[in-house]
Amino acid sequence: MKRILVTGGCGFIGANFVRRVLDLRPDWSIINLDALTYAGNYGNVRDLEGDRHRFVHGDIGDEELLADIFSEEGIAGVVHFAAESHVDRSILGPEAFVETNVTGTFRLLQASLESWREGKLDPDFRFLHVSTDEVYGSLGPEGLFTETTRYDPSSPYSASKAAADHFARAYHRTYGLSTIITNCSNNYGPYQFPEKLIPLMIFNIINERPLPVYGDGGNVRDWLFVEDHCDALLTVLENGRPGETYNIGGGAEKKNIEIVHIICDLMDERLDRPHGTSRKLITFVADRPGHDLRYAIDASKIEGELGWRPRHGFEDGIARTIDWYLDNMSWVEKITSGEYKRWMKENYGNRGTG
Repeated sequence: MKRILVTGGCGFIGANFVRRVLDLRPDWSIINLDALTYAGNYGNVRDLEGDRHRFVHGDIGDEELLADIFSEEGIAGVVHFAAESHVDRSILGPEAFVETNVTGTFRLLQASLESWREGKLDPDFRFLHVSTDEVYGSLGPEGLFTETTRYDPSSPYSASKAAADHFARAYHRTYGLSTIITNCSNNYGPYQFPEKLIPLMIFNIINERPLPVYGDGGNVRDWLFVEDHCDALLTVLENGRPGETYNIGGGAEKKNIEIVHIICDLMDERLDRPHGTSRKLITFVADRPGHDLRYAIDASKIEGELGWRPRHGFEDGIARTIDWYLDNMSWVEKITSGEYKRWMKENYGNRGTG
Protein backbone atom coordinates (compact mmCIF):
# COMPACT_ATOMS: atom_id res chain seq x y z
CA MET A 1 0.00 0.00 0.00
CA LYS A 2 1.50 3.32 -1.11
CA ARG A 3 1.15 5.88 1.70
CA ILE A 4 0.71 9.60 1.02
CA LEU A 5 0.66 12.40 3.59
CA VAL A 6 -1.91 15.04 2.62
CA THR A 7 -1.85 18.29 4.59
CA GLY A 8 -5.05 20.33 4.71
CA GLY A 9 -7.02 17.34 3.49
CA CYS A 10 -10.24 18.52 5.17
CA GLY A 11 -10.34 21.77 3.21
CA PHE A 12 -11.94 22.41 -0.16
CA ILE A 13 -9.30 21.22 -2.64
CA GLY A 14 -7.67 18.85 -0.17
CA ALA A 15 -10.89 16.95 0.53
CA ASN A 16 -11.64 16.65 -3.17
CA PHE A 17 -8.11 15.35 -3.75
CA VAL A 18 -8.39 12.77 -0.96
CA ARG A 19 -11.66 11.52 -2.41
CA ARG A 20 -10.26 11.40 -5.92
CA VAL A 21 -7.16 9.45 -4.90
CA LEU A 22 -9.11 6.88 -2.88
CA ASP A 23 -11.44 6.43 -5.84
CA LEU A 24 -8.76 6.13 -8.55
CA ARG A 25 -5.84 4.49 -6.70
CA PRO A 26 -7.08 1.44 -4.74
CA ASP A 27 -3.53 0.53 -3.66
CA TRP A 28 -2.90 3.93 -2.01
CA SER A 29 -3.62 5.03 1.56
CA ILE A 30 -3.71 8.56 2.96
CA ILE A 31 -2.64 10.17 6.21
CA ASN A 32 -4.74 13.33 6.37
CA LEU A 33 -3.17 16.03 8.58
CA ASP A 34 -5.39 19.06 9.22
CA ALA A 35 -5.56 21.64 12.00
CA LEU A 36 -9.31 22.14 11.39
CA THR A 37 -9.18 25.91 11.38
CA TYR A 38 -12.29 27.79 10.21
CA ALA A 39 -12.20 26.46 6.61
CA GLY A 40 -11.19 22.91 7.53
CA ASN A 41 -14.20 20.66 7.96
CA TYR A 42 -13.82 17.04 9.04
CA GLY A 43 -17.34 16.49 7.75
CA ASN A 44 -15.87 16.71 4.23
CA VAL A 45 -14.08 13.38 4.73
CA ARG A 46 -15.70 11.74 7.77
CA ASP A 47 -17.28 9.00 5.67
CA LEU A 48 -13.84 7.95 4.36
CA GLU A 49 -12.31 6.83 7.67
CA GLY A 50 -10.95 3.31 7.48
CA ASP A 51 -7.90 1.32 6.47
CA ARG A 52 -7.04 3.64 3.57
CA HIS A 53 -7.75 7.02 5.19
CA ARG A 54 -6.49 8.07 8.60
CA PHE A 55 -7.21 11.55 9.94
CA VAL A 56 -4.65 13.24 12.20
CA HIS A 57 -5.67 16.47 13.92
CA GLY A 58 -2.68 18.78 14.11
CA ASP A 59 -0.67 21.67 12.78
CA ILE A 60 2.01 21.53 10.10
CA GLY A 61 4.09 23.76 12.38
CA ASP A 62 4.17 21.13 15.14
CA GLU A 63 7.66 19.64 14.82
CA GLU A 64 7.06 16.79 17.28
CA LEU A 65 3.88 15.72 15.52
CA LEU A 66 5.60 15.80 12.13
CA ALA A 67 8.46 13.71 13.51
CA ASP A 68 5.95 11.12 14.74
CA ILE A 69 4.19 10.98 11.37
CA PHE A 70 7.42 10.69 9.40
CA SER A 71 8.73 8.01 11.75
CA GLU A 72 6.27 5.68 10.05
CA GLU A 73 8.32 3.88 7.41
CA GLY A 74 7.87 4.37 3.73
CA ILE A 75 5.81 7.51 3.17
CA ALA A 76 5.90 7.88 -0.61
CA GLY A 77 4.86 11.49 -0.93
CA VAL A 78 3.57 14.68 0.61
CA VAL A 79 0.82 16.69 -1.07
CA HIS A 80 0.82 20.04 0.70
CA PHE A 81 -2.49 21.93 0.62
CA ALA A 82 -2.54 23.30 4.18
CA ALA A 83 -2.65 27.10 3.99
CA GLU A 84 -4.47 30.22 4.95
CA SER A 85 -6.01 31.05 1.60
CA HIS A 86 -8.44 33.98 1.60
CA VAL A 87 -7.11 37.31 0.33
CA ASP A 88 -9.54 39.44 2.34
CA ARG A 89 -8.55 37.70 5.58
CA SER A 90 -4.86 38.23 4.77
CA ILE A 91 -5.46 41.97 4.45
CA LEU A 92 -7.10 42.09 7.87
CA GLY A 93 -4.69 39.72 9.63
CA PRO A 94 -1.49 38.90 7.71
CA GLU A 95 0.44 37.32 10.61
CA ALA A 96 -1.49 34.05 10.47
CA PHE A 97 -0.59 33.75 6.79
CA VAL A 98 3.11 34.06 7.57
CA GLU A 99 2.87 31.49 10.37
CA THR A 100 1.00 28.86 8.37
CA ASN A 101 2.02 29.43 4.77
CA VAL A 102 5.69 30.29 5.29
CA THR A 103 6.80 28.86 8.63
CA GLY A 104 4.48 25.86 8.38
CA THR A 105 5.76 25.00 4.91
CA PHE A 106 9.34 25.31 6.16
CA ARG A 107 8.63 22.92 9.07
CA LEU A 108 7.08 20.40 6.70
CA LEU A 109 9.97 20.60 4.25
CA GLN A 110 12.49 20.21 7.06
CA ALA A 111 10.70 17.19 8.50
CA SER A 112 10.61 15.63 5.04
CA LEU A 113 14.31 16.33 4.50
CA GLU A 114 15.35 14.82 7.83
CA SER A 115 13.34 11.66 7.24
CA TRP A 116 14.67 11.39 3.68
CA ARG A 117 18.25 11.66 4.93
CA GLU A 118 17.54 8.95 7.51
CA GLY A 119 16.27 6.62 4.79
CA LYS A 120 12.74 6.44 6.22
CA LEU A 121 10.92 7.54 3.10
CA ASP A 122 10.02 5.64 -0.05
CA PRO A 123 12.95 5.74 -2.53
CA ASP A 124 10.71 7.58 -5.03
CA PHE A 125 9.47 10.12 -2.44
CA ARG A 126 8.05 13.38 -3.80
CA PHE A 127 6.96 16.58 -2.09
CA LEU A 128 4.21 18.31 -4.06
CA HIS A 129 3.68 21.91 -2.99
CA VAL A 130 0.28 23.19 -4.16
CA SER A 131 0.39 26.93 -4.82
CA THR A 132 -1.51 29.64 -6.67
CA ASP A 133 -1.28 31.81 -9.76
CA GLU A 134 -1.63 34.85 -7.48
CA VAL A 135 2.13 34.74 -6.81
CA TYR A 136 2.60 36.18 -10.31
CA GLY A 137 0.64 39.36 -9.59
CA SER A 138 -1.67 41.04 -12.07
CA LEU A 139 -1.84 40.61 -15.84
CA GLY A 140 -2.90 43.32 -18.24
CA PRO A 141 -5.56 42.63 -20.87
CA GLU A 142 -3.14 40.44 -22.86
CA GLY A 143 -0.78 37.56 -22.09
CA LEU A 144 -0.69 34.48 -19.87
CA PHE A 145 1.22 33.36 -16.78
CA THR A 146 3.94 30.83 -17.61
CA GLU A 147 6.22 28.89 -15.28
CA THR A 148 8.93 31.53 -15.86
CA THR A 149 6.75 34.59 -15.17
CA ARG A 150 8.38 36.88 -12.60
CA TYR A 151 6.84 36.74 -9.13
CA ASP A 152 5.01 39.96 -8.21
CA PRO A 153 2.54 39.24 -5.37
CA SER A 154 0.03 41.94 -4.46
CA SER A 155 -1.54 40.74 -1.19
CA PRO A 156 -0.19 39.31 2.07
CA TYR A 157 -1.75 36.00 1.03
CA SER A 158 0.04 35.83 -2.32
CA ALA A 159 3.28 37.07 -0.76
CA SER A 160 3.16 34.25 1.79
CA LYS A 161 2.52 31.67 -0.92
CA ALA A 162 5.36 33.10 -3.01
CA ALA A 163 7.72 32.70 -0.04
CA ALA A 164 6.56 29.10 0.42
CA ASP A 165 7.20 28.42 -3.28
CA HIS A 166 10.74 29.74 -2.92
CA PHE A 167 11.39 27.50 0.11
CA ALA A 168 10.12 24.43 -1.75
CA ARG A 169 12.33 25.25 -4.74
CA ALA A 170 15.34 25.96 -2.52
CA TYR A 171 15.03 22.61 -0.72
CA HIS A 172 15.40 20.87 -4.07
CA ARG A 173 18.30 23.00 -5.28
CA THR A 174 20.17 23.05 -1.98
CA TYR A 175 19.46 19.64 -0.47
CA GLY A 176 18.25 17.54 -3.37
CA LEU A 177 14.80 16.91 -1.88
CA SER A 178 12.37 15.90 -4.64
CA THR A 179 10.04 18.89 -4.54
CA ILE A 180 7.60 19.88 -7.27
CA ILE A 181 5.50 23.07 -7.35
CA THR A 182 2.13 23.61 -9.00
CA ASN A 183 0.51 27.01 -9.47
CA CYS A 184 -3.20 26.82 -10.21
CA SER A 185 -5.93 29.21 -11.27
CA ASN A 186 -9.19 29.80 -9.35
CA ASN A 187 -10.83 26.55 -8.28
CA TYR A 188 -14.55 25.93 -7.88
CA GLY A 189 -16.68 22.91 -7.12
CA PRO A 190 -18.11 20.84 -4.23
CA TYR A 191 -17.10 21.48 -0.60
CA GLN A 192 -15.84 25.05 -1.18
CA PHE A 193 -16.14 27.29 1.88
CA PRO A 194 -18.90 29.90 1.42
CA GLU A 195 -16.69 33.00 1.69
CA LYS A 196 -15.44 32.35 -1.86
CA LEU A 197 -17.20 33.96 -4.83
CA ILE A 198 -19.11 31.06 -6.38
CA PRO A 199 -20.53 29.37 -3.24
CA LEU A 200 -21.24 32.79 -1.71
CA MET A 201 -23.38 33.70 -4.71
CA ILE A 202 -25.18 30.34 -4.58
CA PHE A 203 -25.94 30.58 -0.86
CA ASN A 204 -27.05 34.21 -1.04
CA ILE A 205 -29.36 33.52 -3.96
CA ILE A 206 -30.96 30.64 -2.07
CA ASN A 207 -31.61 33.00 0.86
CA GLU A 208 -32.46 36.01 -1.35
CA ARG A 209 -29.64 38.10 0.10
CA PRO A 210 -27.53 40.75 -1.69
CA LEU A 211 -24.83 39.47 -4.05
CA PRO A 212 -21.73 41.60 -3.31
CA VAL A 213 -19.48 42.21 -6.32
CA TYR A 214 -16.19 44.12 -5.99
CA GLY A 215 -15.81 47.30 -8.03
CA ASP A 216 -17.53 47.03 -11.39
CA GLY A 217 -17.12 43.26 -11.59
CA GLY A 218 -14.55 43.57 -14.36
CA ASN A 219 -11.74 41.60 -12.72
CA VAL A 220 -10.90 38.50 -14.75
CA ARG A 221 -10.02 35.04 -13.46
CA ASP A 222 -9.24 31.70 -15.13
CA TRP A 223 -11.62 29.13 -13.60
CA LEU A 224 -10.67 25.50 -12.95
CA PHE A 225 -13.12 22.78 -11.87
CA VAL A 226 -11.70 21.18 -8.74
CA GLU A 227 -11.94 17.60 -10.07
CA ASP A 228 -9.77 18.59 -13.04
CA HIS A 229 -7.27 20.19 -10.66
CA CYS A 230 -7.11 17.02 -8.56
CA ASP A 231 -6.48 14.92 -11.66
CA ALA A 232 -3.66 17.29 -12.63
CA LEU A 233 -2.11 17.04 -9.18
CA LEU A 234 -2.24 13.26 -9.29
CA THR A 235 -0.57 13.36 -12.70
CA VAL A 236 2.20 15.65 -11.42
CA LEU A 237 2.72 13.58 -8.27
CA GLU A 238 3.20 10.41 -10.29
CA ASN A 239 4.96 11.70 -13.41
CA GLY A 240 6.22 15.24 -12.82
CA ARG A 241 9.94 15.96 -12.73
CA PRO A 242 11.44 16.91 -9.34
CA GLY A 243 12.56 20.52 -9.25
CA GLU A 244 9.99 21.58 -11.85
CA THR A 245 7.00 23.90 -11.69
CA TYR A 246 3.74 23.19 -13.51
CA ASN A 247 0.98 25.74 -14.09
CA ILE A 248 -2.55 24.31 -13.95
CA GLY A 249 -5.39 26.28 -15.52
CA GLY A 250 -8.92 25.67 -16.68
CA GLY A 251 -8.76 27.74 -19.87
CA ALA A 252 -11.95 29.51 -18.80
CA GLU A 253 -11.29 33.25 -18.46
CA LYS A 254 -14.32 35.18 -17.27
CA LYS A 255 -15.06 38.50 -15.60
CA ASN A 256 -16.45 38.22 -12.09
CA ILE A 257 -19.71 39.83 -13.18
CA GLU A 258 -20.06 37.21 -15.93
CA ILE A 259 -19.72 34.47 -13.33
CA VAL A 260 -22.37 36.07 -11.17
CA HIS A 261 -24.78 36.45 -14.11
CA ILE A 262 -24.33 32.78 -15.09
CA ILE A 263 -24.98 31.63 -11.52
CA CYS A 264 -28.02 33.90 -11.21
CA ASP A 265 -29.61 32.51 -14.37
CA LEU A 266 -28.91 28.86 -13.53
CA MET A 267 -30.21 29.31 -9.99
CA ASP A 268 -33.40 30.94 -11.26
CA GLU A 269 -33.98 27.85 -13.44
CA ARG A 270 -33.32 25.39 -10.63
CA LEU A 271 -35.34 27.29 -8.02
CA ASP A 272 -38.18 27.87 -10.48
CA ARG A 273 -37.95 31.64 -10.13
CA PRO A 274 -38.70 34.09 -12.97
CA HIS A 275 -35.68 34.79 -15.17
CA GLY A 276 -33.81 37.85 -13.91
CA THR A 277 -34.95 37.50 -10.29
CA SER A 278 -31.52 36.74 -8.88
CA ARG A 279 -29.75 39.41 -10.94
CA LYS A 280 -31.74 42.01 -9.02
CA LEU A 281 -29.80 41.00 -5.90
CA ILE A 282 -26.43 42.09 -7.37
CA THR A 283 -24.85 44.86 -5.27
CA PHE A 284 -21.58 46.51 -6.29
CA VAL A 285 -19.30 47.23 -3.32
CA ALA A 286 -16.02 49.08 -2.82
CA ASP A 287 -13.15 47.30 -4.50
CA ARG A 288 -10.66 45.19 -2.54
CA PRO A 289 -7.30 46.93 -1.84
CA GLY A 290 -4.65 45.79 -4.32
CA HIS A 291 -7.24 43.82 -6.32
CA ASP A 292 -5.39 42.25 -9.28
CA LEU A 293 -7.07 42.96 -12.60
CA ARG A 294 -6.60 39.67 -14.40
CA TYR A 295 -5.13 36.18 -13.96
CA ALA A 296 -4.76 33.70 -16.83
CA ILE A 297 -2.73 30.49 -16.97
CA ASP A 298 -0.70 29.01 -19.80
CA ALA A 299 -1.02 25.27 -19.08
CA SER A 300 0.85 24.11 -22.18
CA LYS A 301 3.77 22.68 -20.18
CA ILE A 302 1.72 20.19 -18.17
CA GLU A 303 -0.25 19.28 -21.29
CA GLY A 304 2.84 18.84 -23.45
CA GLU A 305 5.01 17.01 -20.90
CA LEU A 306 2.46 15.03 -18.88
CA GLY A 307 -0.60 14.86 -21.13
CA TRP A 308 -3.04 16.56 -18.75
CA ARG A 309 -5.79 18.89 -19.88
CA PRO A 310 -9.07 19.88 -18.18
CA ARG A 311 -12.04 17.65 -18.99
CA HIS A 312 -14.77 20.05 -17.89
CA GLY A 313 -15.73 23.27 -19.61
CA PHE A 314 -17.00 26.05 -17.36
CA GLU A 315 -20.64 25.55 -18.36
CA ASP A 316 -20.50 21.89 -17.36
CA GLY A 317 -18.45 22.52 -14.21
CA ILE A 318 -20.63 25.33 -12.86
CA ALA A 319 -23.82 23.34 -13.48
CA ARG A 320 -22.35 20.36 -11.61
CA THR A 321 -21.27 22.66 -8.79
CA ILE A 322 -24.67 24.27 -8.37
CA ASP A 323 -26.40 20.90 -8.45
CA TRP A 324 -24.04 19.53 -5.80
CA TYR A 325 -24.83 22.38 -3.41
CA LEU A 326 -28.56 22.08 -4.00
CA ASP A 327 -28.36 18.31 -3.44
CA ASN A 328 -26.30 18.73 -0.26
CA MET A 329 -28.19 21.43 1.62
CA SER A 330 -27.52 19.70 4.94
CA TRP A 331 -23.78 20.35 4.37
CA VAL A 332 -24.56 23.96 3.51
CA GLU A 333 -26.70 24.41 6.61
CA LYS A 334 -23.99 22.99 8.90
CA ILE A 335 -21.52 25.53 7.47
CA THR A 336 -23.78 28.56 7.54
CA SER A 337 -25.16 27.77 11.01
CA GLY A 338 -21.72 27.07 12.46
CA GLU A 339 -22.74 23.54 13.48
CA TYR A 340 -19.54 22.13 11.97
CA LYS A 341 -17.55 24.35 14.35
CA ARG A 342 -19.49 23.12 17.37
CA TRP A 343 -18.79 19.51 16.44
CA MET A 344 -15.06 20.22 16.05
CA LYS A 345 -14.96 22.09 19.36
CA GLU A 346 -16.61 19.18 21.15
CA ASN A 347 -14.17 16.69 19.63
CA TYR A 348 -10.97 18.72 19.34
CA GLY A 349 -11.36 21.69 21.67
CA ASN A 350 -10.87 25.35 20.87
CA ARG A 351 -7.95 24.58 18.59
CA GLY A 352 -10.41 23.09 16.14
CA THR A 353 -12.61 26.16 15.77
CA GLY A 354 -10.21 28.60 14.09
